[in-house]
Amino acid sequence: MRRRPNYLAGVAAVAWLIIVALPLYVMLSATVQSKGDYAKGSPLSWPEHFTFENYSGAFDEGFGQFFVNTLIVTVAVVGIVVVLVPPLAYAVVRSRSRVASGVFRLFLLGLAIPAQAVIVPMFYLISEAGLYDNLIGVILPTAAFCLPISTLILSGAMRDIGHELFEAMAVDGASPRRMFLQLVLPLSKGGISTIVVFSALQAWNGFLFPLVLTQSDSTKVITLGLYNFQTEHGINVPGTLAAVFMSMVPILLVYLFARRALVQGLMGVGGK
Repeated sequence: MRRRPNYLAGVAAVAWLIIVALPLYVMLSATVQSKGDYAKGSPLSWPEHFTFENYSGAFDEGFGQFFVNTLIVTVAVVGIVVVLVPPLAYAVVRSRSRVASGVFRLFLLGLAIPAQAVIVPMFYLISEAGLYDNLIGVILPTAAFCLPISTLILSGAMRDIGHELFEAMAVDGASPRRMFLQLVLPLSKGGISTIVVFSALQAWNGFLFPLVLTQSDSTKVITLGLYNFQTEHGINVPGTLAAVFMSMVPILLVYLFARRALVQGLMGVGGK
């Protein structure tokens, strides 16, 4: 049987594409215009004179340092999550004790606590620990707020592993450590990819913790460094948008390469 074309869905898809692509076009066209040309023309007009001075100017304003700081925070947060969450999720899934179940439920209370509610005691704690205005003071609370949802996602993915596989390895005399390394981790690659992307997004786009827990330019991340493009006399829109575009590229590439694993991991949150 011949399938009838769905013209309504096609029109809706084109309309949605225009809605998404139009802001990107406005941003990209502004990044290749001078400040004067941008002020004279319309945001939707095609640039008459192309220039890449906005990108070099962004680095003159310290974008390189902000990028490196953000990268350090992101890599450290992802590393902490990847090291701590898989063993924790494995213990939650395989343990049958009420203590483990209770600890897991208590641990998930972190999902109900917004960062804004604890930012004041977090500030005093980081200050007393001597980590204020230090990237470590940003890394630790960011990773802490990524752990609950990451544990929930990965434990859901691990529950999809058949019990017969564990029983077969137990018959062969495999220890829990061997089961974890040779069975659970290889079959949980989708869930691990999901928590990597999720924690990287949270760390890269983080704003509240860097705003409150850092002060000097040497520890600023990208989300705070964009303020440097605003002066008391106005704001350099093309230069700011150039910095915004460069800050989007790394995390966009991570999402494009891992989007399938991200969707599959989120679908497995509830288990079978």
